[in-house]
Amino acid sequence: MRILLDTHALLWHAEGNPSLSEAAGHAIESVDNEIAVSIASIWEMAIKTGLGKLKPSKPLSVITEDVQRFGVVILPILPAHALAVEKLPMHHRDPFDRMLVAQAMAENLVLVTRDPAFEPYPVRCLW
Repeated sequence: MRILLDTHALLWHAEGNPSLSEAAGHAIESVDNEIAVSIASIWEMAIKTGLGKLKPSKPLSVITEDVQRFGVVILPILPAHALAVEKLPMHHRDPFDRMLVAQAMAENLVLVTRDPAFEPYPVRCLW
């Protein structure tokens, strides 16, 4: 399975947070799965950390290095992803989450998230 981590799933996994569901943890840890993290999530974390709204247990640079060291693919924002956002219905107003939906749809990825705001979109979610 090819999965895309929502920002909270990435952080909770990186920090060993027990809020991460058992199913999500197993999917992330499975050697059979290809794990991706959107550059949009890294960007979102950087903005929120800079504003003081997010206080990760370790620096974002370390989290990013860790995920890359463990073989997680950092998914860039391609023009097709950005253009796909234009066609998404406005079920969700968060621009970072809308990008994750567009990327998951374009790349046929399962989105690992507990956010119910993704449910109206035609994207498979796992939690």
